[in-house]
Amino acid sequence: MNGAFLGVEQSLTGRRWVGPAPEDLRRAQALSQATGLPDPVALILARNGIAPEAAEAYLDPKLRDLMPDPSGFRDMDRATELLLDHLARGSRIAIFADYDVDGACSAAVLSDWLASLGRRPTIYVPDRIDEGYGPNVPAMEMLARDHPLIVCVDCGTLSHEPIAAARAAGAEVIVLDHHMGGETLPPAGAVVNPNRQDETSEHGYLCAAGVVFLFLVSLNRALRAQGKPQPDLIRLLDLVALATVADVAPLLGLNRALVRQGLKVMARRERPGLVALSDVARLRAAPAPYHLGFLLGPRINAGGRVGRADLGARLLTTADVAEAAALAADLDRLNEERRAIEADVLAEAMAQAEARGADGPLVWAAGAGWHAGVVGIVAARLKEAFGRPAVVIGVDGAEGKGSGRSVSGVDLGAAIATCAHEGLLLKGGGHRMAAGLTVASAMIEPAMERLAALLQRQGAGSMGRGDLAVDGLLSAGGATPELVETLETAGPFGASAPQPRFAFASMRVAHVRRFGDTHLGLTLSDGASRLSAVAFRAVDGPLGAVLEQGSGGAIHVAGRLEIDDWGGRRSARLRIEDAAPAA
Repeated sequence: MNGAFLGVEQSLTGRRWVGPAPEDLRRAQALSQATGLPDPVALILARNGIAPEAAEAYLDPKLRDLMPDPSGFRDMDRATELLLDHLARGSRIAIFADYDVDGACSAAVLSDWLASLGRRPTIYVPDRIDEGYGPNVPAMEMLARDHPLIVCVDCGTLSHEPIAAARAAGAEVIVLDHHMGGETLPPAGAVVNPNRQDETSEHGYLCAAGVVFLFLVSLNRALRAQGKPQPDLIRLLDLVALATVADVAPLLGLNRALVRQGLKVMARRERPGLVALSDVARLRAAPAPYHLGFLLGPRINAGGRVGRADLGARLLTTADVAEAAALAADLDRLNEERRAIEADVLAEAMAQAEARGADGPLVWAAGAGWHAGVVGIVAARLKEAFGRPAVVIGVDGAEGKGSGRSVSGVDLGAAIATCAHEGLLLKGGGHRMAAGLTVASAMIEPAMERLAALLQRQGAGSMGRGDLAVDGLLSAGGATPELVETLETAGPFGASAPQPRFAFASMRVAHVRRFGDTHLGLTLSDGASRLSAVAFRAVDGPLGAVLEQGSGGAIHVAGRLEIDDWGGRRSARLRIEDAAPAA
């Protein structure tokens, strides 16, 4: 094993720093020599396995080059035929959507397309607490009474009984989803899902909004063949990008092009809902994946977690600026409520995980009365803290409802689906990076034991809990806006394409201040230059105690660089993720 980067065997957060692998450094050097790319960009491409001849296409992903033929997906042509037939007949159309960001964006994308043709669909979003995930029989029967066509987005692949009930009530059903499919499909007229078991598509990494977008490509192609006008699809990519990032879909292949183009569309600030949400989130810079995942996404999710489930979809579909501002303000307030609830659950879950031991293949916690709307976020926090797949379960009497988050290379959705198939869970499923489950309270322990065994087979137990990957060493003077912009050419960064992380050696804290309840704003110095920095949620953790000392000894810091446009002055800023004494 190579020595720890900068000699950091155990940082303030208990992690070992690991530098680039020797083979990546060799590949990066070859890439740089062959392409003329700057060394930091070449290293990112080498880390992602990009060959010199593929570098140009990777750095400039184009939809036209990466877009698959929608007809290659099972049931796509049938779904296209069904929807166009109902449009021709003047049928009322209902959209049944999941209550998360991907569901809201999927509903908004389809609704926007229909609105361009003069049709206003009904959007139905179930209540997380009262109805749970996915279609349910009462809701589907209610919608079927007035809507000859129901389109389920980001849900429906496992909803056999509710879809059968809708069909019995006289409605046709189309499913546009990406969650793992079972051995049999529900009795829908069409199920378009790159993750159904009989699917041969290589695009299982798409989120639901990505699947919906391909459906619209298919619809537009059919309209063009009929000599009819087609709605503009490019303007919908802001929503597809938001869903892709917020749903932690890997930024590979087609997803890179969707997000890259979507960020450009979002920067035009043409959608009232996203403009209002950006304003309440105080997003002043051009949007980046980080903003989608940590500023906009959580606020849209807040409606489904602790408020009214349909708020997100309503915000994303409204054309009224005043309504958008009111909805965004509601979601911002609900997000604050969600954060307070989350903090309480996180403290208990973290204590449980530590007591149980978090060096195995799975970190999990369960507690009575834990709010179902925050267990997924808390699972994500545990995953970040321990570098392991994590599951958090809120128990209500004889039943628990949980949510899980995975790490790169470990398919949590498949493992949870296996536990459900084996009868250890009442139900469960999802996708590689996130999944949900319902379990009898008496079965939580054996279910988690079995889940851990399945994840260990995928290699989850072999990961070093404390490893923090560092891409290289920079000086404070070398951290410039120009460097950040150069690095961004290798983006977008997100799941399966991590933003580069750099270390800064022997820095001292020249200035520190608190903002919010738990965040720190800092000025760091290496003696020659200064660097602006921020440490989110650091005050109550191991970082805060050292960083707030200010006049303490020299420290190594590691984190990710971003552009700070505050006050009209453009500079580089370090988002600190870890630190260690410079002994």
